[in-house]
Amino acid sequence: MARKAMILKALKTPKYSTRLVRRCKICGRSRGYMRKFDMCRICFRKLASEGKLPGVKKSSW
Repeated sequence: MARKAMILKALKTPKYSTRLVRRCKICGRSRGYMRKFDMCRICFRKLASEGKLPGVKKSSW
């Protein structure tokens, strides 16, 4: 879980666009972020396995 201060700092618009830090909307994690779903890999996996993400299903081969 990210610190509250880091989450609030990431919400501000940066002076330069390259300084933008994308964080998970659920837990605030900055690493393992997936832009398409706006969440980190851990939250994505949890929600996908519960069937709460439309159009996502577990692959098997």
